[in-house]
Amino acid sequence: MADKKDPALPDIAVTPPNLYEMWHSTIAWFQLHYVQILIAIGAAVIIYLLLAALRELGKRYKGNRGDPLGYANVLGRAAARTTQFFMVMVAARLVSGYADAPASLAKTITFLFTIATVFQAATWAREIILGLIERKTLANDSQGETLANAMGLIRVLVTFALFAIATIVVLDNLGVNVTGLVAGLGIGGIAIGLAAQGIFSDLFAALSIIFDQPFRRGEIITYDQTTARVEKIGLKSTRLRAMSGEKKVISNANLLQKEITSLQTLIQRRVTFAIGIVYHTPEEKAEAIPTILKEIVEAEGFLFVNAGMVRFGASSLDYELSFDVPDPDHHDYFLSRHRMGLAIWKRFNAEGIEFAYPSQTTFTAAPDGRLIMPYAGEEASRLAGDRG
Repeated sequence: MADKKDPALPDIAVTPPNLYEMWHSTIAWFQLHYVQILIAIGAAVIIYLLLAALRELGKRYKGNRGDPLGYANVLGRAAARTTQFFMVMVAARLVSGYADAPASLAKTITFLFTIATVFQAATWAREIILGLIERKTLANDSQGETLANAMGLIRVLVTFALFAIATIVVLDNLGVNVTGLVAGLGIGGIAIGLAAQGIFSDLFAALSIIFDQPFRRGEIITYDQTTARVEKIGLKSTRLRAMSGEKKVISNANLLQKEITSLQTLIQRRVTFAIGIVYHTPEEKAEAIPTILKEIVEAEGFLFVNAGMVRFGASSLDYELSFDVPDPDHHDYFLSRHRMGLAIWKRFNAEGIEFAYPSQTTFTAAPDGRLIMPYAGEEASRLAGDRG
């Protein structure tokens, strides 16, 4: 007759020896150190509750997407991502360390605690990095429009980098030789980078535009011979609307290689007029022209800079006027030039000052070398009478 098996004991035939040994050593441990275990469990519960309270506090102060972020919001987002697994393993590690757990159980708890801590640290680091990036961007762009274009890509890159490092750290703690893995990842990264060099060039140029902010969405910029308003900053290209109306698309890397002039930060814009008057203008009027131009500029509400004669032209005395327009908007700037041109034209007409235009005057030389007008005086009258 076969012996009956005690139902309280595990089935040794189907239980792996290590688990069976851990079971009996754990029972013996509880019997010998139950006081220390109870104390450690009480402390572990307190630690768990503190971590849970910290997570709830983080959820309260993490803020909403798109809101202005402070450092407290960034830390709150990180604390809110604390996992239950990490909190449980912190409590278990405290119990096993204080109550002198058996070697097999302590080794298992240490292994799980290492995994939980490494990946929790990667999660915290990711939230802090992303929060700081978002905080910096929103500080300069409260609408968050440029940030929305790049945040998905940034999140993928940061997550991949941090969790790849976390995985290598865990494998190294398990005794796995990670040298070959790190070398393989490095070679693979170089190969991917060379294959997609153009794409990555534009992507990192987009990130440079977003964070360095040489210009923003809505600004008017000039590059090469083009003046346009920035409509959208994408991950591959930037879309602009030229002043003449057409839409222009240029890759981010190509755009950053050009000299860019931003007209958005101008407090005022300078206008220069070239004015030519005829050579037979009376001396006193030619001398008074700078004063007249200053009066016209101030009467129109602009800022006078300077005015004066700059050269003797082929058929004119050339003057130059410079003044500043307070409003840098392109449309108002254009209309300001129009107003000033009409005001100068009206005032010069009132003053009897003639604008020059390309012309030639022919003089006839007398036998003694003097310059005379042809058919002057009596000779002109005689010729007129003959024609009659």
